[in-house]
Amino acid sequence: MPRIEFVDVTNRDGEQTARISLSKLQKTVINWLLDEMGVYQSEMGFPLSEHEANYINANVALTKEGSDDNGDGAFIKYLQLSGWSRALASDVKIAQDRTNVEHFNLSISTSEQMLQWKFRGKFTQDDIIRMMVDSVVAAKEGGALTAGINAEDASRTDLDFLIRFAEAGKEVGADRFRYCDTLGYDDPTSIAERVAVIAREVAMPVELHCHNDLGLAVANSCAGAVACCEAGQDAYINTTVNGVGERAGNADLVSCILALKYSAKWGQDDLVASSIDLSKAWKLASYVSKAFNVPIPINQPGVGANAFAHESGIHADGALKDRHNYELYDYETLGRGEIIHTQTGRVITAGAHSGASGLEYVYNQLDLGFHDDEHQRRVLKLAQLANLHNQAPLTQEELWFIYHCPDITAQLLTVRP
Repeated sequence: MPRIEFVDVTNRDGEQTARISLSKLQKTVINWLLDEMGVYQSEMGFPLSEHEANYINANVALTKEGSDDNGDGAFIKYLQLSGWSRALASDVKIAQDRTNVEHFNLSISTSEQMLQWKFRGKFTQDDIIRMMVDSVVAAKEGGALTAGINAEDASRTDLDFLIRFAEAGKEVGADRFRYCDTLGYDDPTSIAERVAVIAREVAMPVELHCHNDLGLAVANSCAGAVACCEAGQDAYINTTVNGVGERAGNADLVSCILALKYSAKWGQDDLVASSIDLSKAWKLASYVSKAFNVPIPINQPGVGANAFAHESGIHADGALKDRHNYELYDYETLGRGEIIHTQTGRVITAGAHSGASGLEYVYNQLDLGFHDDEHQRRVLKLAQLANLHNQAPLTQEELWFIYHCPDITAQLLTVRP
């Protein structure tokens, strides 16, 4: 049966959001946590950009045998890592010369609005298809394992042209067609109808990339994905953690999973890939919130502070008698329920000004001891540099990663090839 997988774009579309950014170490930890959650793919960044090269190559190395703590398996075990590129063969070739990225998402605008007012009439629809085809050929000839083709502003693009675009890509080896609701223009009915036609006519998996300008990103993503499955094709939903993204944001990862698991109609079907482990949701959402320095909205589904909070007497009474009176799903399902303690006495932090004794104390709190003096000196230097890169206190996840992956950390903390 067709299934729904998730392609998280926090490290690309989320990170290019105005006013916020991530360090390369933070992006790496996000990939690690996405892998733990069983997400299919992370669109990790821009392989064309020089400052992304070391980060991309380091993360690809984490997917290879011998990169785990013991040097046996892969540190990132399940997650595929993809790079976003303009659908230009020249960009793809530079990206492949610069990085070891094995999966590409190739993007080009397709709507008449964009052809006339972004490209200023320089390109026809046939030109758009030709450029896309050339980029797919370049990616595959350069060794890419998969290449997806992205129709930017698909929701405002003529449907017949989208079908021609997708068919042309499929003929030269494109693996998925990405339907981009770039301005959040669609509604659940329109996107379901259009995606179903594309899936049937082209017989190709469809990826849903929805923005939240009208507050419909989650609903549109799920409606489009279900319609794609009903048309006989696997679907892929693009998400970001906590819905962060350009303008009003993207489809939130946890919200999409919850909607597909627990809503009245969609929740009756086992559509979500079995790899997804929702018990990792709270840890992932909390880390991304700290990394972006953007608080999780109090009413965020599943992971917001009020998602399981009750004050009304009627609601509190009902929830205490049986949680399912007023809670659609259990907080334990999302990895919540742990009591969080805040230190009110002595606090030792790890950062740019740390010394050996303080660092040893911090790692002892994580039940980690140094192998020898050389290991301690190296981890201390990397922790100092990582604090400078993040411009924020190091989290437990970051400290753990630095300790276990010092070589990769060193690669992440420099842009020098």
